[in-house]
Amino acid sequence: QVQLVESGGGLVQPGGSLRLSCVVSGIIFRAYDMSWYRQVPGKQRELVARINGRENTNYDDSVKGRFLISRDNAKATVYLQMNSLKPEDTAVYYCNAKLGGSDRWGQGTQVTVSP
Repeated sequence: QVQLVESGGGLVQPGGSLRLSCVVSGIIFRAYDMSWYRQVPGKQRELVARINGRENTNYDDSVKGRFLISRDNAKATVYLQMNSLKPEDTAVYYCNAKLGGSDRWGQGTQVTVSP
């Protein structure tokens, strides 16, 4: 079956860095657009960054210049390097794989940015 397993979340001080990973199985990974979303309680899930099969990327304005999304098709893994973290980056981060009508989600990993 399809599985997306995130890791790398945790507690970090403002200005710090974290790298999230999402290992995917059960799909033809290289064909899928891969994205990272985040959600805080009481708010809608929002797109943070996306990378397609040709490695074209796009980012939410709030993370441009601080976050970097990348993928390793050989390892079926997508990464999110997060630098210069701010308290407002605190959220549960979710990995997403999308191809046509197929839309898959991971279970999420908590990122907390606090002194």
